[in-house]
This record gives sequence, structure tokens and C-alpha cells, in this order.
Amino acid sequence: MDFSGLWIPLVTPFRGGDVDTAALARLVRHFAALGVAGFVPNGSTGEAAMLDDDEQRQVLAATVDAADGLPVIAGLAGVRPERVAERAQRLADAVPIAAFLLTAPAYVKPSQAGIAHFFETVASASPRPIVAYDIPARTGVRIEARTLLALADHPNIAAVKDCSGERAAAEALLADGRLALLAGNDDELFDQLARGAVGGITASAHLRTADFVALRRHVAAGRLPDARALWRSLLPLVRAAFTEPNPAPLKAALAREGWIAEELRAPMQRASAATADAVLAASR
Repeated sequence: MDFSGLWIPLVTPFRGGDVDTAALARLVRHFAALGVAGFVPNGSTGEAAMLDDDEQRQVLAATVDAADGLPVIAGLAGVRPERVAERAQRLADAVPIAAFLLTAPAYVKPSQAGIAHFFETVASASPRPIVAYDIPARTGVRIEARTLLALADHPNIAAVKDCSGERAAAEALLADGRLALLAGNDDELFDQLARGAVGGITASAHLRTADFVALRRHVAAGRLPDARALWRSLLPLVRAAFTEPNPAPLKAALAREGWIAEELRAPMQRASAATADAVLAASR
């Protein structure tokens, strides 16, 4: 599977407390027309922890239907590896997804050996490739570079979404070359692309999507002066979009533009008016 390009980690629209699949489909069709590589529903931006299994299947089905052939990487999380593996099998049977984005087990803080066992167990049972998602700010534990390099031996572990913030780890993966590197922290997108990441999974790209797509293409084509100028124009949006917990600022901006209702699932709360103003101003 080719992981290159700019991927959208989709928000999950709600209306009246329910998943708004019609609004989700409109967003997917809009982004698809702007040149994104594909979509990543049911991740942290999609408030997946607040969705039950049926709702996650609804989100996946609506995304795949609207994506019109663009690949969909499904967010996947859990603690017990055998149960996560079973869930991966059920989801892949129900919806034609391209891959899974799998986090390390959250809260329990396993050893690196435990993390490796977790990923190997799920990857061995999964009918789709695995993208390892290193996001210690949410899971409480790193997937260290040495663990990722060991996991690269597994034929079904294909890529890494890197939210570690550690350049040395990214450099080790890039030097090794077996796992595709995807930038995960929005504020590191340009830096990661310039050093060799194949793409990014970028929440801020819900807004100014075409510019984020162009940024990645400029870097891939070696047009670094154009990429630098565009990145500097995007930085205010990236910073504004994360002044409050994601995805509240993005949902506020998308709601003001008429794409979705401004609803989040508790304990997530709406962004302040000042944050919404700042995101909208930076997106224009």
C-alpha cells in the first residue's frame, strides 16, 4: 500500500447527539476533490473513544462510500491484544478499509516487550496492513525506535504515524527505510516532510486543505522555497487549531462555515469564541 500524500484524520460530525453521516459524507467528498491521499476516521480527531462499536462502523461505512475509491485507514485502539485483533477482523469483514491505524495500549503502560507483543499479535491476525501510531501524549507510553525497527520485520506492519516529537526516532526510521513515515504532529509537518516522511495525517488540513496538499507536493518535487513560503502561511492556522483540545477548534470553525453542527461528545467541550475566531481568521 502507498501511504504517500496528505491524509485527513476526520472529525465525527454529530447532530442531536447522533452521528451525522450525511455531514460526514459531504466533508469526505469535499476533501476528495481537493487532492487528499485518503482518510483516517475513528481516530482521536474523530472522538473515537466516545463512539460505540456500531457508531464506529457507521462512520467507517459512510467514509468509504463517500471516498469513491480513495483509501480509508481505520483508527483502532484497545488494551487486550486478542480482543483488538478480533475487532480488526470484524471491521475488515464489514467495511472495505485499506489499513488500520493502531495505537499502543493506553493507561496500562506496558514495557517495550509488551508493546511489541501487542502489535505483533494484532498484525498477525489483521487482514489489513497496520500503521503503528506513536502518540505518547494520549497513551502514556512511547513506542521506542528500537521497538519500531523490530516491528518492521513483521510483514503486516507497514508504516508509522509519528507523534513522538523525537527527531532521533524519526531519523532512525527514515535511515532504516522499511517503514513509511507519516508526520503526525501538525506543527512538525514541514520538518518531517523535508527530512523524508512520505506524507502526513494532519488534522489542521480540514481547513485550507488544498494548501496542505500543495505543501506536500512542493516538498516531494523538491520545490523547497515554495514549500517554505506556503508553510509559513499555514503556521498560524496550525497553532490556532491546537490552542484548545482537538477537535474542538476545528469543529467550531467547520460549524461556522456550515459544514457540521458544533457538537462534541462529553467530556469534550466546545471551543471558546476567541479560539473559533482565531482559527477562522487563520484559515482565510
